[in-house]
Amino acid sequence: MKPYLKVNEWRIIEEGFDPLRNEVSESVFSIGNGYMGQRANFEERYSGSSLQGSYMAGVYYPDKTRVGWWKNGYPEYFAKVLNSVNWIGIDVEIDDEVLDLSNVTVEDFVRTLDMQQGTLSRSFTAVLSSGKKVKVESLRFVSIPFKEIGAIRYSITPVGEAAQLKLTPYLDANVVNKDSNYDEKFWESLSQHAAVDSASVEVRTKKLDFRVASHMVYELDATGDPDQEFHVEAETHKRDKFAGLTLSLRAEAEQTITLYKYVANVTSRDHEPDHLNHIAQELAEEALEQGFDALLEAQKQAWAEKWRDGDIVIEGDEKAQQAIRFNIFQLHQTYTGEDDRLNIGPKGFTGEKYGGSTYWDTEAYCIPFYLSTADPSVARNLLIYRYKHLEKAKENAAKLGFTKGALYPMVTMNGEECHNEWEITFEEIHRNGAIAYAIYNYVEYTGDTSYLGEYGFEVLAELSRFWEQRSQYSKHRGAYVILGVTGPNEYENNVNNNWYTNRMAAWTLEYTTEIASKLKSEDPDGFANLVDKLQLTDTELATWSEISEKMWLAEDAETGVFLQQDGFLDKEILPVADLDPSNLPINQKWSWDRILRSCYIKQADVLQGLFFLGDRYDLDTKRRNFDFYEPITVHESSLSPCVHSILAGELGYTDKAYEMYLRTSRLDLDNYNNDTEDGCHTTSMAGTWMSVVQGFGGLRVRHGRLVLNPFSPDSWASLSFKVVFRDARLKVTVSGGQTKVENESSTSAALTLYGQEVELAGGESVSGVRQV
Repeated sequence: MKPYLKVNEWRIIEEGFDPLRNEVSESVFSIGNGYMGQRANFEERYSGSSLQGSYMAGVYYPDKTRVGWWKNGYPEYFAKVLNSVNWIGIDVEIDDEVLDLSNVTVEDFVRTLDMQQGTLSRSFTAVLSSGKKVKVESLRFVSIPFKEIGAIRYSITPVGEAAQLKLTPYLDANVVNKDSNYDEKFWESLSQHAAVDSASVEVRTKKLDFRVASHMVYELDATGDPDQEFHVEAETHKRDKFAGLTLSLRAEAEQTITLYKYVANVTSRDHEPDHLNHIAQELAEEALEQGFDALLEAQKQAWAEKWRDGDIVIEGDEKAQQAIRFNIFQLHQTYTGEDDRLNIGPKGFTGEKYGGSTYWDTEAYCIPFYLSTADPSVARNLLIYRYKHLEKAKENAAKLGFTKGALYPMVTMNGEECHNEWEITFEEIHRNGAIAYAIYNYVEYTGDTSYLGEYGFEVLAELSRFWEQRSQYSKHRGAYVILGVTGPNEYENNVNNNWYTNRMAAWTLEYTTEIASKLKSEDPDGFANLVDKLQLTDTELATWSEISEKMWLAEDAETGVFLQQDGFLDKEILPVADLDPSNLPINQKWSWDRILRSCYIKQADVLQGLFFLGDRYDLDTKRRNFDFYEPITVHESSLSPCVHSILAGELGYTDKAYEMYLRTSRLDLDNYNNDTEDGCHTTSMAGTWMSVVQGFGGLRVRHGRLVLNPFSPDSWASLSFKVVFRDARLKVTVSGGQTKVENESSTSAALTLYGQEVELAGGESVSGVRQV
């Protein structure tokens, strides 16, 4: 599918309605506020292809696992964020004909996502089967300052002649998840109520007893003589899990009738279950009292504050500018950091795929974004989320036969593994490395060493215990090996000695022993308490050091390339560029057997390790491996282009860095991988931010200093971004090979700009020139 969205710095715009693109647009134009999210489904009825999606954060269902061949250790369920109450619905009839864009002629269709203000709008003219025309305009948002509130302004205008209208705002919890394993409906009714001025539904999940209550109120307005009353008849409707009302009225030609719909959606995660209906009613009535314009103004102000502190400005390249703002916008819509029970699903609030659950994406890609753009408590909460799941991680390891240690799940809602593909559930154990690295990353960036004693070391110790058991000593190699794994490149399964897995295991063991020594020296009493709690022995620490030092890390002697796994060079190495484009994407065109036998790589694997541990390897080492692996990488994971963009920038491959930036940043806008219809790739959007700030900005943290080596593509007139580093807010502007760093806070910052160390006081600035 060719790109069809208009390029605009602050807006995503679709002009003209194409039903074949509708599900992609439903994903791209999604809105959310960290508490709830809504795909860009139409308010009015639509019988064409659509993925209905309204989601409440943290509300999920344990859908019974469905596999062809059950294996010991499989999780019993796959956790799924539920499609919740459809709160946006407004059925429309014009002279008894249902308005359905699948059955009318649609003219002048425009759908707009305003990223600056956090709103979704739509306008079109519908030509009915009778020949009558109506013009429709809608605008909706989920409120940032009032997280339970969604608001809609829906206007309809008869064109040329009067019409009898019926508007039916409703709430409908008789919804399904398209990805349900057994076509099961997950909700059961508790109550539904309809009156002439309001409606409500309350439902609960069939398992786990999550409860959701939604309450709707409305206003109706008409253009024309303000002293002339218009007659409205109201009829209520309710049935199982459904409540609404029909408003019947006559609209004159060119008279605009506007329905304002205010909905409060509340859950038992945040309120006492017995009080949900009452709370939802109170919140909805408060929204009605404020009015649509006041709620909209508060929404605009809330988004203005987010953009003031976190915008990235690219001058001279509108496509690049639109893309980075789209990625930042979706990240802000998905997670706010206010609730340490929540995490970030790969699709955010934009679709069902991956179940909305937590993956290693959070630690590998999202943590850096929140470290640099939010209060440190936000990233800390993401780490505490994993700490709270430590006991479950130990249970996960025990289920696979390990007698000690923790294996964090590949997919989870509550700490328990719920992924049911053997090559991932059992083999993709590298996720433990990302969780250890996130602890390191947080402490290095914030300087918050207290986290290690309070939470971090316990996690590191249990991860190290797992790696101790999962590795084994090979007399043949005279080294420790890790057999039967899947690395980040999921186009290889059940391989031995995946370089990335081995490297991150060795690094975790090394880092854990290093922190043990640090804690023992700096806080002996606290460390003694940890030793007692963990029953940690000196023998364990010595074993971890030995394994770390003697881990097998294969390197080809002739080329100096780190081998992705044992036997990788037995494959026929053919660049992706030599493939006929009709073969791509290979995950949609080739058999799995053919993919596994090929050399082609789904996403950064060895290069992921070189990125994480960049301070351990020189540029020549990175260049050898990049030049070997990138040409055989198909980038069919959304997480792939960002790492390659960052490394390419570091290596001076400016054109490749820019190519990979556009691919990661416009992955969903341009539907690169032909899969955006089931949701946007939200966690990889944090990788897009990384490709700008850590790639073009060259941002790293070394020995407590913020290191910057910025550059920008030739096509960009300038690049500017802001980061927070240890309470200092810094604005970085790159233009014409020169960089200016302004400290907008009162806190001094320790910087290294183009190799020059600077102590930048609050309110001051420093400039530097890149040496090529």
